[in-house]
Amino acid sequence: MDDRNAMRAFSRQSRALHRYSRRRFLRAWAALLPTPWVIPARAVGLEAKTTPPSERITIGLIGLGAMGRGHLAHMLQFPEVQVLAVCDVDRWRREDAQRITHQTYAAKQPSGAYRGCAAYHDLRELLERQDIDAVIIATGDRWHALATVLAAQAGKDIYCEKPCSLTIQEARVMMDVVRRYGRIFQGGFQQRSSPEFVRACQLVRQGVLGKVRCVYVNFPGTSEEVNLPPEPVPEGLDWELWLGPAPWRPYHHRFHPYGMPRGVVPWHFCRDFGGGNLTSNAVHAFDVVQWALGMDDSGPVEIIPPETGQVPVLTYKYAMGTVLQVVPGRLNPNVQEIPPKWDPQTVIQPFGALYVGDNGWIHVGREGYLVAHPAEILQHAPKTKSEDRPVYNHHLNWLGAIRSRSDPVSNVESACRSTIVSHLGCIAHWTGRGLRWNPVEECFLDDYQANLLRSRPMRQPWRLE
Repeated sequence: MDDRNAMRAFSRQSRALHRYSRRRFLRAWAALLPTPWVIPARAVGLEAKTTPPSERITIGLIGLGAMGRGHLAHMLQFPEVQVLAVCDVDRWRREDAQRITHQTYAAKQPSGAYRGCAAYHDLRELLERQDIDAVIIATGDRWHALATVLAAQAGKDIYCEKPCSLTIQEARVMMDVVRRYGRIFQGGFQQRSSPEFVRACQLVRQGVLGKVRCVYVNFPGTSEEVNLPPEPVPEGLDWELWLGPAPWRPYHHRFHPYGMPRGVVPWHFCRDFGGGNLTSNAVHAFDVVQWALGMDDSGPVEIIPPETGQVPVLTYKYAMGTVLQVVPGRLNPNVQEIPPKWDPQTVIQPFGALYVGDNGWIHVGREGYLVAHPAEILQHAPKTKSEDRPVYNHHLNWLGAIRSRSDPVSNVESACRSTIVSHLGCIAHWTGRGLRWNPVEECFLDDYQANLLRSRPMRQPWRLE
């Protein structure tokens, strides 16, 4: 299959798997983005009687695509936060974010005016600001590790979108640097702040399922080597800085549609920029699998891709015997064991997981989805009183951790190790071989080529250190 046909095939699969999740995503952000997107002053709470300026956490946002705009909307709601700067290589996006910030804060000022948010096109200029306490990184994957390291070195606390890195080696550097500089890091795995996931993972960890034999998650598929024809770079887009440490390639609108974002991760089909569904979507499920299995400081020991002919789908094995499979939506009775009282027509919840143990199963997904067999399993953990606003809760958890200087729920180790699980799957697909992995040494056993794929060279002048 040539590059163009491969790209089309991958795009069809990705669109089908994204349809359900994209509707949910757009509904969720729509509530936060009314026209003209001016948040009421009472929600911002800038009065001295709520949070004095000297006590606010000052924030800069780096990357203002669909996710970055959503993060900005949340930050503008928090009275304990002051957004001082926004940054994007796309002029329309950074100017629009600056305008929104000014309008929102101006609505509370007696004068009706506010001009205190700076707009940058180079993240290094934002990071030089001594008056910024923390940053939210919502760039593409190619920038996540580098932006995190630069932010940590600049003394900023960090919220970084998933996946944390583009490679395994980048994830390791992030873990080391964040700890070395004593920064607070929250990974964008908001399901750790979502009541249904907290409850499900607590139950699995309590052992109510007995031995967990299998876990099933959704969103298979990785990225391809593709070549798109060059197009003129839109005026107002710094294409060189958009690419950053990634290999140079000509601009194409599929990678970055200039102006208003039209998708969450439009570039993830290209291997230079992402790992496809495994790193963009399945990584959320990998995170709650790692959490539930008590593997936040470890990972699987074997990865077998379907290209080997040994398994029907991408399969991970953990040292304690648990098998994790990435299925295309539903369990297939011809190739997978169907748990008791499980309807094979049931779709594995996007971003969620089905945990199957000796004593039954738990199926968890977003927006309060939590079912089990036997149903009595759910009685072992009380319902949380937290409102189901996972992103909002996740931000609150991060802000609280900044003030207390303690780890948030998705600290740098757990976030990076969940990201590594997605990279392991990509490398297994790319090599077409079963791989054995040492999660302590973070290396493949007896596979030179696979070990080479743990890292990638960065385009000059960018480097991690």
